[in-house]
Amino acid sequence: MKKITCAFFIPALTLGLALGQGVPKKQNNPTPPQNLTAEQDHQLMMDKLNIKALRPGADGNNPNAPNAANYDEAKANPYPNLPEALVLKDGKKVTTAKEWWNKRRPEIKEDFDREIYGRVPKNVPKVTWEVASVTDTTNGGVPVIVKKLIGHVDNSSYPQDTVNIQLTLTTPAKASGPVPVIMQFGFVFPRGFRFPPRPAAATGTPPPPPAPTGPTWQQQVLAQGWGYAIIVPNSIQADNGAGLTKGIIGLVNKGQPRKPDDWGALRAWAWGASRALDYFETDKAVNAKEVGLEGHSRYGKATLVTMAYDPRFAIAYVSSSGEGGAKLHRRNAGELVENVASTGEYHWMAGNFLKYAGPLQWSDLPVDSHELIAMCAPRPVFIGGGKNGDGWVDTRGMFMAAVTAGPVYKLLGKKDLGTTEFPPVETALITGDIAFRQHSGGHTDVPNWPTFIEFAKKYFK
Repeated sequence: MKKITCAFFIPALTLGLALGQGVPKKQNNPTPPQNLTAEQDHQLMMDKLNIKALRPGADGNNPNAPNAANYDEAKANPYPNLPEALVLKDGKKVTTAKEWWNKRRPEIKEDFDREIYGRVPKNVPKVTWEVASVTDTTNGGVPVIVKKLIGHVDNSSYPQDTVNIQLTLTTPAKASGPVPVIMQFGFVFPRGFRFPPRPAAATGTPPPPPAPTGPTWQQQVLAQGWGYAIIVPNSIQADNGAGLTKGIIGLVNKGQPRKPDDWGALRAWAWGASRALDYFETDKAVNAKEVGLEGHSRYGKATLVTMAYDPRFAIAYVSSSGEGGAKLHRRNAGELVENVASTGEYHWMAGNFLKYAGPLQWSDLPVDSHELIAMCAPRPVFIGGGKNGDGWVDTRGMFMAAVTAGPVYKLLGKKDLGTTEFPPVETALITGDIAFRQHSGGHTDVPNWPTFIEFAKKYFK
C-alpha cells in the first residue's frame, strides 16, 4: 500500500491541526453542548413555533389503521393545484431565462431555505483535505487507484465538536487524463450497503431483495472509463435529531439547538458533498466539470438537494427519494409531510417544516418538489424508483414532479420528459434532460444503474 499525506499537512503545524482539531482560540468558559434526545429537541422546536400538536403520519405497516398509508390514486391528489414555477410572486409570468435566473429562481430558493431545508449559515468553517492513503488495486479486473480522504473541518471556533468528513475516490489507473466521477452518498466500506433503519411506522416495504448478481455499480462506472467516489453522510451530520447539537450543524451553533430556519441534515449532507467537489477540483485525476452524484432513499433526497443548490455538479441520479425529495408534498400517497415532520425524520429538514404538519396544510407550502427539480435546470437529472415494495416513496408522485419541472428546462433551451403519461414499468424515458424510470423491484437503486449510465453517457464524453 502506498500512503501519502497532503502537502498542506506539514510538521510545522500543530499536532491538533493535523488531527483535524483546529487551533483553539482562547475561550472563557465555552458553553458545553446541549445533549438532547430527538424527542426533546423536537418538542423544543415545536415550542419555538408555538405548535401544540402535529397530525399523525401515514402508517405504512397496518392497512387497517385509521391513518393507513394511501395507495389509491383516486385519493392521492387532494391539492391538485401546484405552485407555478414560472410565475413570480407578484403574478407576472416568467418568459425569459434572465427572469428565471434573476427573479424567479431566487424567490424559489428563498422559500426552500426558509421553510423546507433550512439556511446554510454564512460562517460555516473551512475544510482542509488530507489524503490519508493511496492504494493500487483492482476492481472487477480493472486496475484502479483508491484514495482515502479525510476532510478536517476547522473547529477552532468550538473545539468541543470535531467533524472529519470521510471520502474515498477511485479512478482508473490507466486513464490518460482526468476522468468523470460519479459520487455516491453511502459508506466507505459498503459491504451490502445498509441504510440506517427507518422507524417501524415508516417502513411499509417487504424485506430487501436478495443481493444482486452481475457487475456492481462501481464496476459499471469503471467500464465507461470513469471513476467513482463514496462520501459518508454520517461523518458530516448524524442521521437523528439527537445529533443536531453535534456534527457540522452543532459545530456552527456551538452545541446549541437550531433556530426554525436553520439547516437540517439534508442541507448539511449537501454541504459536505460540495466540499468533496472542492477537493475534486484540485485532483488532477478528476475532471471536476463532469462529476455526478447518486443517492438512494434518504440519500436520494440529499442528492436532489445537493444538485439544486450546487451548480457545479454535472448530473444526478435521484433514487427512491420520496417525501422530502422528488415526491410532490401535496400528494396523499405513501409517506407524507407528517411522517417527515415526526421525531424520527424531522432532523432532515428546517424546523419551519413542522408547521405544515400542524397548524398549516400541505397546500400552504409556498413551493413543491417540482420546483426543487427545476432548480437543477438546465443540468440533467435522472429520477428513479421501484414498483413492487417501493410504494412508500410514491414513484408516480416523483414522476409528476419531473413532468411539472419540464417548462423550466424548456425555457432554458433543454428538453423535458417528453410525455405527461405515467409510463409502464421498466420504460426508460431518457431522451430529454429530465429522465425517469420505474423498475420492477423494490426499495433499491440497483436495477436503474445501467439506465442511468446510458443517460449519463450523453453528457460525459
